[in-house]
Amino acid sequence: MQNAADVMEAIGNIDPRMVRQGSFDFTGEPVSSDVAARDRDVVIALLGPVAVPVDEIIRLSGLSPAVVQTVLLELELAGRLDRHAGGRVSRS
Repeated sequence: MQNAADVMEAIGNIDPRMVRQGSFDFTGEPVSSDVAARDRDVVIALLGPVAVPVDEIIRLSGLSPAVVQTVLLELELAGRLDRHAGGRVSRS
């Protein structure tokens, strides 16, 4: 590919059934990815000084994986989360 026209030509040939559709509410607008404060509190309460698997946090919280991963990323960026081998996390 040499330029934007080449990219557009390649994209134009993608089968529309293969394109992932976003989440939409009843108005057809994309659903916000903001995490509710109570969801954040649930995830934080499940974290401790001992590393636990992220899957365990998802299971115990009852939240969607996307919400849990968003909270974990926010905590990591704030320096309040440590990531460990094997997909485990702990509070910093």
